[in-house]
Amino acid sequence: MEYVQERVTTLHALTDHRPDAPTGRAAVVVPMTEREYGTLAAERVLTALESVDPARVIVPLRATPDRAGSFAAWLDGFDLDVETLWCDGPRLADLLAEHGLDGDRGKGRDVWLALGRALEEEFVVVHDADTATYSPAFVNRLLFPIAHGHEFAKGYYARVEDGALYGRLFRLFFRPLVRALADAHDADVLAYLESFRYALAGEFAATTDLVSRLRVQRGWGLEIGTLGEAFEHAGFAGSAQVDLGRYEHDHRSVDGPTGLADMSRAVGEATLRAVADAGVDVEYDTLPGRYREAAEELIRRYATDAAFNGLEYDRTDERDQVATYADAVSEPGTDARLPAWEDAPLSPGAVAGAARTDLEAVASAEVETETNAEAVSNADAVAETDPSMAPGRDGSSTGGGDR
Repeated sequence: MEYVQERVTTLHALTDHRPDAPTGRAAVVVPMTEREYGTLAAERVLTALESVDPARVIVPLRATPDRAGSFAAWLDGFDLDVETLWCDGPRLADLLAEHGLDGDRGKGRDVWLALGRALEEEFVVVHDADTATYSPAFVNRLLFPIAHGHEFAKGYYARVEDGALYGRLFRLFFRPLVRALADAHDADVLAYLESFRYALAGEFAATTDLVSRLRVQRGWGLEIGTLGEAFEHAGFAGSAQVDLGRYEHDHRSVDGPTGLADMSRAVGEATLRAVADAGVDVEYDTLPGRYREAAEELIRRYATDAAFNGLEYDRTDERDQVATYADAVSEPGTDARLPAWEDAPLSPGAVAGAARTDLEAVASAEVETETNAEAVSNADAVAETDPSMAPGRDGSSTGGGDR
């Protein structure tokens, strides 16, 4: 247990206290994909939110048309004011294309859409739905510094699970990358990024005034891109980080689609863009080598820390991951960030209208499909008891009435 203050205000979970916070004036944004449908983790999160009783819960949903309607119906079953913002519908896609906001999409784009809807409230909290250890205290803890003069607060926690250290992308990529940059450049933005104990955490809270000014990364660079924007608009004095205690997430493989290697490219680009935005002139020719050196030193320290705690630690595997992540250390490409909502060429209301119409359309189609399936099932049941009523090949009845 410790109580060290970083350059940003650091609030520690020294007890199990659940601080008072203005949850009734906050929108909670919980991005989901169809893999969260009906899972124990998502159900635990939503059930806990019932006791938090926020003003609204906004779920930016990534799901196929055949699953979106039933997913929304499941969400409506909780005692919450839930707005399901289906992000995959054709009308919403056309609306975004009409305003030049189409292109690559990912978690960041979906969260950006939800943040626009959240601006109707005074505060915003964002967190994922895949944790097995969710507590209603998380929302209170994230909101507490926002209600006490800060504009931005980020959650942090130790990723220690199954007898090993996790948080691999943060430990082995982001942290040594920022350290390599900080060794070469005396810049406030780098000190700011180093102040956060788990910079890749997806949990944060902010005032809606700050949220309206955030440019948002479209994909996996969302968390670091948000930190870069928070540095610009809130700075050290307006930022805080909050200990969320025990927090277990799903684990990703290093390789493969949506693996850590793919994520490292988005995280690296977002990090280096935030640094460049703050005026740091990065020496990209030497940066990959300096990153590897910083990572090797951290691996030595992680190994000692793991041994001290009786945890498993595979140095060879960690070094292999560093070699993979090193490919992501390069100058960022074209800036594809989504605009701050205060500058956006469309309104959150227009987004909500398009998404709602899309969702109503697929929900109606699902009902029709279920009705047809039920009719066929009933016909089959009748045929089992009265073969003369079995359907013919043309779909008509083969009963004797018209013979």
